Amino acid sequence: MYSLIAAAIMLVVFTGAQAQQTWSLQKCIDYALENNIQIKQQALNSEYYNNQHQQAKYNRLPNLNAGFQNNMSFGRSLGPDNTYLDINSNSTSGNLSSNVTVWNGFTLKNSIKMAEMDLRASLEEMQKAKDDIMLNIAASYLEILFADELLIVTEDLLKITQLQIDRTGKLVEAGSLAKGSLLEIEAQYAREELNVVNAQNRLQLAYLSLYQFLELPSSESFKIEKPVLPEISANMTMLNSMDVFKNAVQIRPAVKGAEFKLESARKQLEIAKGNLMPTLSFGGNYNNFYQNLFDYPTASLKDQFKGNQRYGFGASLNIPIFNRYQAQTGVSNAQIQVENTELQLQSTKNLLRKDIEQAYTNALASFKRYVANQKAVVSSTEAFRYTEEKFNVGMINSVEYNQVKNNLTNAQSDLLQAKYEYIFRTKILDFYNGQSIVL
Repeated sequence: MYSLIAAAIMLVVFTGAQAQQTWSLQKCIDYALENNIQIKQQALNSEYYNNQHQQAKYNRLPNLNAGFQNNMSFGRSLGPDNTYLDINSNSTSGNLSSNVTVWNGFTLKNSIKMAEMDLRASLEEMQKAKDDIMLNIAASYLEILFADELLIVTEDLLKITQLQIDRTGKLVEAGSLAKGSLLEIEAQYAREELNVVNAQNRLQLAYLSLYQFLELPSSESFKIEKPVLPEISANMTMLNSMDVFKNAVQIRPAVKGAEFKLESARKQLEIAKGNLMPTLSFGGNYNNFYQNLFDYPTASLKDQFKGNQRYGFGASLNIPIFNRYQAQTGVSNAQIQVENTELQLQSTKNLLRKDIEQAYTNALASFKRYVANQKAVVSSTEAFRYTEEKFNVGMINSVEYNQVKNNLTNAQSDLLQAKYEYIFRTKILDFYNGQSIVL
């Protein structure tokens, strides 16, 4: 009975493992770009600015408005014979009017340009949001790869310790070693079991971080695809940080968005200056009405519409003379906004330069650590092999053996950390330089 239950449980676990999907880095990025809430909000924000841009263009068109009124009147009023009589009447009137701005200090033209700059800035902000998501996903993806390799290392070391326990136990039973040696190895095994658990937890948390960046519940889990990573060699070179910055400042959306915002602020200044200038507009109107006197003879609808129509055309010139300094204050505030936006642009460039310098410095440091740790792993592996041979013949005790084994574990862990730190930082530099993130 119990064997059947165990077999059923294993079948469910196996089936679940078989059904679990494998996602590549590109699939993770594509899914995030399609489903991330922040990106969707940025897209809506861009739609808003697109509407503003279209409206700024429409503002150049003339308007057209129509009005209709109907009134019922009862009691004494002026009659057809120019005397006051008791007259009940119904009157209907209507009008059409249109107006177009001919010139207003280029405010319309500058408003269109400002709206265009706002739209382009919002599109760059959306691209920046996408870039941030891609970098975060790449970091989480590499963290999973690192945690997975670290888990393999700790599990392999645990297997070695298990073999050593078996070997030591036989030597203790034969009387070749004291029981204390076995106890020390068993204690080391317990510590390494904890290392394996910690590595498993780290891998699980790395996956959870990736799921959350993708806005996926952990119940919809998947395994990542393990790419073939490039070999890191001692003669590898990197682009200089200033060379990367010179290129990045031309193409990164954060900088381009800040530049568009500055151009928008400059157009706002031109609009504010335009408010100091006269405004010339041209308009026309058409009016007509029909009145029905209930108790008196009334002209026909056709005759009244023909006789009561009025229309006209005219131009209007509005010259600002004194408006409580509102226009002058608007110019001053717009100038302040331009200067503030210039500082924001410079701050964005400075932040980009600092990020690139930091990525370059971290990549260079991790590369040096990787090269040094490669040597440390080679020497630690050889030292452990030699120490294990000596331990097996009783030439050293278990404390010395465990110390050498711990040194190997630390060297392997440091090598993995340096490896993935270097890969991530170089990917950041490539990304800033206009290249796609590919593993």
